[in-house]
Amino acid sequence: LLNPVERDGHFANDVAMVGGQWFKDADKPIIRDLKERGLLFKREVTVHNYPHDWRKGTPLMNYPVESWFVRTTAYKDRLVELNEQINWHPKAIGKGRFGDWLENNVDWALSRHRFWGTPLPIWVNDKNPEQIEMIGSIEELRAKAGDQIPPAAELDLHKPYVDNITWIAEDGGTMRRVPEIIDVWFDSGAMPFAQWHYPFENKQQFDSNFPADFIAEGLDQTRGWFYTLHAIATLVKDDVAFKNVVVNGLLLDGSGEKMSKSKGNTVDPFEALDTHGADVIRWYMLANSPPWDNTKYAERGLRETRTKVFGTLENVYSFFATYANIDGFDPTTPAPPVAERPELDRWILSRLQTTMREAQAALDIYNPTLAARAIERFVDEFSNWYIRRSRPRFWSGARADAKAANDAQGEESADKVAAYHSTYACLVALAQMMAPIAPFFSEWLYRSLAVAPNESVHFAEYPQPEESQSDTALERRMRLARAIVGNVLALRNEAGINVRQPLARILVVEEAQVSQADVEAVKAIVLDEVNVDAIEYIAGTGDLVTRSAKPDFKRLGKRMGKLMQPLAQAVAGLSDAQIDAYLQDEKLTLDINGEPIALEAGDLLITAEGVEGWLVGREDGVTVALDSTITGLLRERGLAREAVNRIQRLRKQADFHVADRIRVEFSAPLELTQAIESQKEWLARETLATELQQSEQPGGEMIEQFDIDGLELRVGIARQPS
Repeated sequence: LLNPVERDGHFANDVAMVGGQWFKDADKPIIRDLKERGLLFKREVTVHNYPHDWRKGTPLMNYPVESWFVRTTAYKDRLVELNEQINWHPKAIGKGRFGDWLENNVDWALSRHRFWGTPLPIWVNDKNPEQIEMIGSIEELRAKAGDQIPPAAELDLHKPYVDNITWIAEDGGTMRRVPEIIDVWFDSGAMPFAQWHYPFENKQQFDSNFPADFIAEGLDQTRGWFYTLHAIATLVKDDVAFKNVVVNGLLLDGSGEKMSKSKGNTVDPFEALDTHGADVIRWYMLANSPPWDNTKYAERGLRETRTKVFGTLENVYSFFATYANIDGFDPTTPAPPVAERPELDRWILSRLQTTMREAQAALDIYNPTLAARAIERFVDEFSNWYIRRSRPRFWSGARADAKAANDAQGEESADKVAAYHSTYACLVALAQMMAPIAPFFSEWLYRSLAVAPNESVHFAEYPQPEESQSDTALERRMRLARAIVGNVLALRNEAGINVRQPLARILVVEEAQVSQADVEAVKAIVLDEVNVDAIEYIAGTGDLVTRSAKPDFKRLGKRMGKLMQPLAQAVAGLSDAQIDAYLQDEKLTLDINGEPIALEAGDLLITAEGVEGWLVGREDGVTVALDSTITGLLRERGLAREAVNRIQRLRKQADFHVADRIRVEFSAPLELTQAIESQKEWLARETLATELQQSEQPGGEMIEQFDIDGLELRVGIARQPS
């Protein structure tokens, strides 16, 4: 190898024309010489990235040096074979980037020409360079160098001290250490051994901790830490260094751009922690996308996570604690058998068992995203369905019509106890399930619930599902109820009809996974949720509802290619019977330009429309039509509900206790007064009003005026003596 440049970047003095010059300064004389001799083909300037000394900013050069190598190529097949035993997340990295790197393995250049680092433990005879000794331990070095090696407490094996250690070779020469240090990646790859000072001691601890169950690092470690761990473990132990690995993706800004100081789109982590909290940031990142995918960091998403997950659970706990303290609920008292609890309790406990299974299974395969999303779904169901529908049960005993508030055998008390125990069980399990991702919030919730005095949630076992509490049929029925309710509420919103306004009926289309028997089983819940008087059914579609289909272009476009357009035309022409068959069988085959195209579940998007006076929607596999006609009687009931809403709002504004009885005085136009009087008993129960009187000048501790659909309602409320 001809190398005319010295290690200081200058040409050797004996090199003609450019001797002694710095390599970058030699460009001009070399070009000039080539030009004078007629050998210059072309001269131009190319702008490109170039390495510079990060301290001084001077240009650097690639310099050929002699190196010590580890002959990893001799173990290439074994490296590849052992890689097959590692669970990579994502798998594509293990099979692709890392697997390809192993398949094209080259010997590991182990040495570096630097000062700081682990000295290469190789000594060479200065008289006979062929005599090489590699030292494997301090004891071996002590046997060679004798008294030169100080006691262990004083021994420093780094440069320059280690370079002073020499001994006499058999031929009279001196054994001197080579000047190189070891590649720092060797240090990181040797970590599993070095942390236990293996093999010199701690053999039992090493054996019980090797190989590692799990490691995680960024994609750039494919040829760094991941490789050195794997290579050293293969050569030393003929085994893998780790069983599972998560390859972390990048953190991007809200627009999907890589964060960079030069772009000004980085985030100050300490400000983010102060603003959102560690748990919110951690939950957002893990729930937003799997750790191996790039993640967008968006303030809006963080705020949404804070509200929907943590804020929701804080509110649920606050609600539960308020009424539990009023009633003196003791979670250590025997809970009613689950089989004897109301259906709503059995449903939420069944959903809890399902969520436990989903979260556990996801964490077992190192996918915290699936676990976090399963918990998020449960939090939504727990708060927005179970707690919301159970509120009257907690109020029981504080309401004016409570029949057996203080009777332990009373039906209302038994129902309330069941609600308390079910809610408590869900909150405890949520604290335990959330602990790996949100350690601080889960600790607060767990200790607030006083599960075990002075015991941390992080000492608790991860919750295991109780199969006896699982009821898949009940979950399916309740899922159907929520789908119907979601459809109807969306239709109300589309038409601008407040949910407090009662409507006459909805129409449910019987189709795949939507039977009349299942809907009837949850009929009372649906009617109560959507404030509608009746449910009617039609098989397939009829005069009131028409369905249509279109392909999911995003899903099918790449697969169909040129056939996409004719497929879209064929799908648009599907009859209602064909759509019904597709929904029932979850498959459909169409002939497109002479080629059979098989469509599966999710390939087609089904929509529905209704005739005048009917609103039709289809979501989650359910088609619903809503009769939007509002009769005089329906309007009267709607006005009464609006009045209740305003009185409850006034109670909260006055900061009355949830159990306070009140006196209500009001003034309103005739239409609104008639509505209130017609629903007087119901209105009194809902607002805990012992008196409800019309007055020209309403009085009380808090007086407010409201507008209800153009009608003026003036209300005064006052607490009644207990």
